[in-house]
Amino acid sequence: MIENEQQLKRNFGFFGTLSLVIGTVIGSGIFFKQGRVLQEAGSTSMALLAWFVGGIVTLASAMSVAELGSEMPQTGGIYIYISKIFGKFWGFLAGWMQISFYGPALIASVSYFFSTLFVTFFHLPAKINFGIFSLGSVFCIAVAACILIALMNMLENRVSRVFAITTTSIKMIPIFALIIFGLFFGHAGATSSLVNLFANQIGQGNFGVAVLSTLFAYDGWVVISNLGGEIKNAQKTLPRAVTTGIFIVLLAYMGVSFGVFKSLPAKEIIALGDQAPFHILSDAFGPIGGRLMDIGVMISVIGTLNSKILSFPRVVFEMADKEQLPFSGFFHTLGKHSKTPNYATIFEIVIAALLLNAFSSSQDLSDWLVFVSFLFYLLTFVAVFIMRRRLQRKPHFSAPLHPLFPILAIAGTLFIEISTIVNAFTDPTGQQLFGILISLLIVALGVPLYYAKKIYKL
Repeated sequence: MIENEQQLKRNFGFFGTLSLVIGTVIGSGIFFKQGRVLQEAGSTSMALLAWFVGGIVTLASAMSVAELGSEMPQTGGIYIYISKIFGKFWGFLAGWMQISFYGPALIASVSYFFSTLFVTFFHLPAKINFGIFSLGSVFCIAVAACILIALMNMLENRVSRVFAITTTSIKMIPIFALIIFGLFFGHAGATSSLVNLFANQIGQGNFGVAVLSTLFAYDGWVVISNLGGEIKNAQKTLPRAVTTGIFIVLLAYMGVSFGVFKSLPAKEIIALGDQAPFHILSDAFGPIGGRLMDIGVMISVIGTLNSKILSFPRVVFEMADKEQLPFSGFFHTLGKHSKTPNYATIFEIVIAALLLNAFSSSQDLSDWLVFVSFLFYLLTFVAVFIMRRRLQRKPHFSAPLHPLFPILAIAGTLFIEISTIVNAFTDPTGQQLFGILISLLIVALGVPLYYAKKIYKL
């Protein structure tokens, strides 16, 4: 371990951590998945059930990670949990997966999506000229967004905390607007089918695919565990914030879904697809409402981007602290006044920019993340049972009804993995299978790096 008197500052209290949990999960999925989930589920009642089941599986996963976090309240999250339960090798691969591909690809995907919205909103040209050469506007805005958020995260982490609380508060405005309008001003719309809640409806759609879509919308919360070393009284605060945050997200997702379903007929929701929530607020508040919705979603996405850029460099920092990376002393250096891992942040942003340049859409990146990341989630949920056996007591945070929640988390993860494999082999383009193989290859590259660092002291 590197001897370094500098320490990350514990500036995140309960509300700051809660804002990060909510902010990193609620990005764009809740606004853009309504039509897809409804179409796959086959009815509005089954679509609502899909959002509920996805939320319960996510809550079970959060409860499981909260148990681990209460016993290991350190920077690094699942990198630390897997290292301590399964050994340094598997922990290294979990960390390598996050810093080499998963984290940068998430940053690239979210920034790309934000940039697409930004360019459309301001009607920017497709290309931006820089004298003798030109670059795509979406690429330029995405890189600029990453750089600006990274620079903010190189200030004291209390700045990131305030930004997280602010963006999370703002992103709740369009959510409340959709819920309130649907509840009080919707005219039955798609919810007329609610009277037939379970009658012969599972066969009308692909309920499993609908749940899978909701799980993608719920994903991302686990990265908050990377900030364990910057959370005040992390042993108690992290479990409370994660479980409370996921519960609030579940209520928000169910509320938005009900509001959309009550405002529009089912066929119109499916026909509108991504634009259904925007259409509702435009009808309710005129063109201004639609524009405000656009701004709300952009703020929502930029808040999510902040969470990603804040959390993943902490894994680099912690791996460097354990001397598991080349140039560990460099990556373990903190800003003199900010006490933030600035070189680790630059490292993640550079990889994200390279991925942005290599891929033509955020969908390519986000689809490829699923399989390999959930493999390590699976190890994390299994670790709950091993930790409890080793402790021979209840952890500081003990999820109720044990072992129900880790079993649900494992079942949900296996469902995602199996579904991803099936979809990959049935995809006529072969893109998803290619993505799985690429992500596994990147993780596999960590094996020689681990042993080279161990043997040759790179």
